[in-house]
Amino acid sequence: MDSAASLPGLQQRLGHAFRNSALLLEALTHASYLQDHPDAGAHNQRLEFLGDSVLHLALTDALYRELPAEREGRLSRSRAALVRGGFLSRLARDLGLDAHLRLGASEEAAGGRGRASILEDALEAVVGAIYLDSGFDEARRVVLGWYGALGPRLAALEDAENPKGRLQELAQPKLGNGAVRYETTDTSGPHHAREYEATVFLQERKIGVGRGPSKKAAEEAAARDALELLRRESGG
Repeated sequence: MDSAASLPGLQQRLGHAFRNSALLLEALTHASYLQDHPDAGAHNQRLEFLGDSVLHLALTDALYRELPAEREGRLSRSRAALVRGGFLSRLARDLGLDAHLRLGASEEAAGGRGRASILEDALEAVVGAIYLDSGFDEARRVVLGWYGALGPRLAALEDAENPKGRLQELAQPKLGNGAVRYETTDTSGPHHAREYEATVFLQERKIGVGRGPSKKAAEEAAARDALELLRRESGG
């Protein structure tokens, strides 16, 4: 997609109608595009630089307000989870940015439309474009609309990306540091393709089982299983 005329549908998905659609077009323009179209204007690196800071401030403000009991370290970890590159690239795909990127022919041929770093930069550039188009309050509104309620979003991210840490975080305040215990309960397969089974216990209660190609992967799978059990039991 290479013209502002193609962007109304994307603007609807983003949740922001640009007064200056040229800003959105710039946010979607990768540097490689200018190699083939030198008169196309600016690429998105400056907007990405700006949008990175706007995104961080919007999320920092929201976390500060929505999690009043959390200390600085916990707030910092939460923000880091929300701006991690892998998550931002998935969010960019969900919003449809990949279909609207302007890439050079060589980058297109190399699979750049699906490259996580390009999608992450484009998302941040879009945030910068919204900020320039309508100010910080509007950028914050749009960003928080993409993320939804931060509490559930963080829980889902932490469950997926650090399930053992998330399980420990849930158990420690009530039951202490030693409440969660893992055991390797089965090993199968040839030496070059081992599969491990791990079981996780909360105190002495078995709450999860998982399998994986390493003990660490099996324990993480067991922790995810345990988190799902605890979520069902809590009605979440």
